[in-house]
Amino acid sequence: MPPKLIIQLGRFIWTTLWRIMMSKLAPRDASGAYIRPESQFRDRIGSQTYPAASGRYKLFVGMSCPWAHRTLVTRALKGLENTIEKSIVSPSPENGGWILDQPEFGCTTLAELYRLAKPEYKERSTVPVLWDCETNTIVNNESSEIIVMLNREFNEFAAHPELDLYPDLLRDEIDRWNLKTYNSVNNGVYRCGFAQTQAAYESACNELFSMLDTIDKTLENNRYLCGDTLTLADIRLFTTLFRFDAAYYGIFKCSRRRIQDYENLGAYVRDIYQLPGVADTCDLQAVKRDYYGNLFPLNPGGIIPIDSDSQNLLAPHNRDKIYA
Repeated sequence: MPPKLIIQLGRFIWTTLWRIMMSKLAPRDASGAYIRPESQFRDRIGSQTYPAASGRYKLFVGMSCPWAHRTLVTRALKGLENTIEKSIVSPSPENGGWILDQPEFGCTTLAELYRLAKPEYKERSTVPVLWDCETNTIVNNESSEIIVMLNREFNEFAAHPELDLYPDLLRDEIDRWNLKTYNSVNNGVYRCGFAQTQAAYESACNELFSMLDTIDKTLENNRYLCGDTLTLADIRLFTTLFRFDAAYYGIFKCSRRRIQDYENLGAYVRDIYQLPGVADTCDLQAVKRDYYGNLFPLNPGGIIPIDSDSQNLLAPHNRDKIYA
């Protein structure tokens, strides 16, 4: 068979299989743009059903996942490590989902844990999961809601109850930033990486870098997004930016510019990384291993780039000299 036919056959087979795998990994609309499914468990701590308590709840998290990472950063900053236990899950491309590092509640996979909570459940099984150990069920699997609960509902058990990451006076501003950064940055990197047409990719990429330029400009005079006060808006942004140069820049084709090349964004990431307890929640090796090693449709060879430690996360940031 001539090489031309081999190439044509190989391209046809791979493209067909790629589309099948991507339909499960990343649902798309008619234009080829990625559509993120909504979280399905939306109960709240503080209700009569789920009162705040120490030792009753735990977080199931994947160390490479930015959405789960938000909950770990908030938990660390509030000093809730002794109140809310964490359990680690790791992605398995062979099994097509998350695997519990240690079996719990008779479950070895996250999908089994979801079915334990809701036997008829057939949707995606994602992290983070806020789990109630008393009733063996999922309270919530929406990261943006879990971090609000961690900030507010467990203060009587927290080592740092005085820290309010969602203060009343800043809530409107925090919510505005969250709305802007979610679609353009947090989900924007996935819209780039999971785009299935050139037009969808370029649209997402342009929106992503336009917002990064806007944020970088804001940080010229503000230490954090809302001035000199660290908020949940910063935590939500940080966990995406922390992964950007190591993963999204390469495998998700967010390659116009690295975060460390921005005048202010790189220092902003270092500032938050160096806050007490935050570095312990960050696992850059897990990020690279899981994104490059496990997203088979995007990186069939599974080759993981060599780590050059180029992010220099412990370098001085000098952000404490900036005031709104």
